[in-house]
Amino acid sequence: MSVADHPSSTAIEDADAHDALWQTAYPDDARFMQSLFEERLTSLAATTSAVHALPRTTTTGRLLRATGLVLEAAGLKLPLGSTCMVELADGAGMAETEVVGFTRDTLYLMPYEETAGLVPGARVWTNDSYHGRQKVLPVGTNMLGRVVDARGEPLDGKGPLVDVRRVSLNSPILNPLQRAPIKQVLDVGVRAINGMLTVGKGQRLGLFAGSGVGKSVLLGMMARFTQADVIVVGLIGERGREVKDFIEEVLGTEGLERSVVVAAPADNSPLLRLQGAAYATRLAEDYRDQGLDVLLIMDSLTRYAMAVREIALAIGEPPATKGYPPSVFARLPALVERAGNDAPGKGTMTAFYTVLTEGDDQQDPIADSARAILDGHFVLNRSLAEAGHYPAIDIEASISRAMTALIDDQHFSNVQYIKQLMSRYQRNRDLINVGAYAAGSDPMLDQAIQKYPQIEAYLKQGINERADVASSIQGLATLRAS
Repeated sequence: MSVADHPSSTAIEDADAHDALWQTAYPDDARFMQSLFEERLTSLAATTSAVHALPRTTTTGRLLRATGLVLEAAGLKLPLGSTCMVELADGAGMAETEVVGFTRDTLYLMPYEETAGLVPGARVWTNDSYHGRQKVLPVGTNMLGRVVDARGEPLDGKGPLVDVRRVSLNSPILNPLQRAPIKQVLDVGVRAINGMLTVGKGQRLGLFAGSGVGKSVLLGMMARFTQADVIVVGLIGERGREVKDFIEEVLGTEGLERSVVVAAPADNSPLLRLQGAAYATRLAEDYRDQGLDVLLIMDSLTRYAMAVREIALAIGEPPATKGYPPSVFARLPALVERAGNDAPGKGTMTAFYTVLTEGDDQQDPIADSARAILDGHFVLNRSLAEAGHYPAIDIEASISRAMTALIDDQHFSNVQYIKQLMSRYQRNRDLINVGAYAAGSDPMLDQAIQKYPQIEAYLKQGINERADVASSIQGLATLRAS
């Protein structure tokens, strides 16, 4: 039997014929029914839109207590990291907060900004834009040349960010066995580092310095001169004036063109300072995943640790060494380990973290912890800075742990020779200065005295002077042969 002979086909044809005959006999009624149907359909669509526009059921809690930086609320069950809104008195708006801890049914909240108008019993509810998912922030190549805050909002007055992607701040933990080894030299443009403390692509290094020894100037030189595709700068916990000066005077237009700057200055809440460090790292990770060579500069790791300390102490964590609670020493490696190389074939991510040494104390708990988790450290010496020796890198106290895998035997021999001369000279400096040393008593010291002015000249460098790796290595060889 063919399709046309099927009984259902005949029924359909009969119905179509009946409708056509009815519309011919009663054209006005047909148009009326069609119009009525379209009107009802439009009304249904409008009703559906109105229903979708109705506010969803929101569970609210109440503010129980406000002590220092922490607010306590009850009536909500939310995970750590959730964002909540707290109602302010007299219609003053809302305060945005984050869940930083809980005890039984009480949530500990911390505001993102300083708030006024908090009252007992104020309503607290979850922020729908974050509820049930992770916080996302903008990333992408269109952010080059921009200065943003810890929330990804522009600070430079150049308008909103366009054509950017939004990603979670949290990234998967890298498998240590899948990381690409550090095999390529990174040219940072600073002779003392390129020659004496050679750095590899993917290293994580610390810049240990007190105040006023040229830390920002050295960072600016590396930001301008380093052979990297992208530079991400995280200014965490610094003074607002220093943020502006670093961008305009130290980094400059040349450095900013290929950089993204994340600024979370000292007047930001500890939450935003933490988020700023995580955001700068996430930006660098994204560029690395695109196959680019990335330099991450974070100033400073100490301010990050202080922000963790503020939050931990505020929610009742007991202090330990020098007032730092145990969670600080867990958060530091979690942040630093995100830097470095990913799997072979992807980009590289080299990171420099500044570590503030109070009173030039190298045994500060943060400095001590940072040395253990980094791939090397450069120590800036106050005596050198006061003597006008810039960059004031203390070669004897500094080390690059990946250096031996990056340089050849001749380069290594030259470095060891220069270090021996410097060490011998420093140990006998007092004798030399008072004229108590008799020439010829120590052949190595005789060489050190003869070559020390040349060594100092080699290690000094002007702010706007760039020294590549090849010239730095050749300079070492010339210094030894002289």
